[in-house]
Amino acid sequence: MANDALRQAMTGARLTEQELAKACQVDVKTVVRWVSDEGRMPHPRHRWAASEVLGVDETVLWPDSIRKNVKTGVDREVVAVYPYRSACPKSVWRRLIADAEKDLTFAGYTNYFLWLEIPNLRGALRRKAEAGCRVRFLVGDPTSEVTRRREELEDVPLTVGTRIKITLDELAKLADVPAVEARYGDDHIAMSVFVFDDEMLVTPHLAHLVGHDSPMFHVRRCQPDGLFDRFEYHVTRLWETGRPIPALHATGRPAD
Repeated sequence: MANDALRQAMTGARLTEQELAKACQVDVKTVVRWVSDEGRMPHPRHRWAASEVLGVDETVLWPDSIRKNVKTGVDREVVAVYPYRSACPKSVWRRLIADAEKDLTFAGYTNYFLWLEIPNLRGALRRKAEAGCRVRFLVGDPTSEVTRRREELEDVPLTVGTRIKITLDELAKLADVPAVEARYGDDHIAMSVFVFDDEMLVTPHLAHLVGHDSPMFHVRRCQPDGLFDRFEYHVTRLWETGRPIPALHATGRPAD
């Protein structure tokens, strides 16, 4: 049986089999087999590449990628695992943000990459907040000792403090939206958690590596006190102990 979902996605993206093969770095005959045989399962890295270029979640293109890995234990909440944050298709981020109705929490230390990789994120957050969705950002303090030490470890031109300030500048443009909140926190330097209602993306940061080089887990809530709830507890505690950034709303820009 043909993979109609893949064929339709290619048509929607106006991509030929040759073009998809080039994007996924495989032979065109391989793509032909993907399209003609619904049961053929590409290698995960090829599924991620196809999902990225087509702008469609891999579970839509290959539902069996989830069905064949159905679990009954506590780890059943793990939807997907990516060896690098950058390997997670942007379509996953777009879908999670678009589907969220109650809670969007971005507890990354800088959250800098979001503004680069998600088109018109500011507009999407404004619409979500105005529709009643709570939008929260927990970021590191650009002047803290924790930030300074992290900058020494990473030793990259675009420093941690600079990346945080870019996020604060973007949030300042949403200062007129009360449902968008931001707080400073230092205790999440080693792990980023991004919450979208009952789903989340979690990145434990490795040694001196920057976020996009660290692994990522896609988690979906399936049970009480499971992985989702444990990570949600982490975010809740960080938010409760976070320091408000009042100048962000009082003046439209964070204080220097």
